[in-house]
Amino acid sequence: QVQLVESGGGLVQAGDSLRLSCAASGLIFDTYAMGWFRQAPGQGRGFLATINWSGSATIYGDSVKGRFTISRDNANNMTYLQMNSLKPEDTGIYYCAAGVYVRHEQLYDYWGQGTQVTVSA
Repeated sequence: QVQLVESGGGLVQAGDSLRLSCAASGLIFDTYAMGWFRQAPGQGRGFLATINWSGSATIYGDSVKGRFTISRDNANNMTYLQMNSLKPEDTGIYYCAAGVYVRHEQLYDYWGQGTQVTVSA
């Protein structure tokens, strides 16, 4: 079956950097766009970034544009989210997902279990 497993979360201070990884299995990886989403405490899940199947195109949410970078390694079925200049409002559970190259979470077919990122002031 399809599995997406996030890793790399943790507790950091404001201004720090963190790199999240997502390992995919059970799917033809290079036929899916990959996205990252975040669920902040008490809020719904919001779009952060997506990358198309080849890695040639990306879309970012306004809150992370210029600070976060999404990338993928199709040879190893991996997706990454490099997060720089972290802010306390970046705190939340981070999910990777496989689906269509769009912002809308409804069009993502598969989801990981999430990894917690906490940014202290």
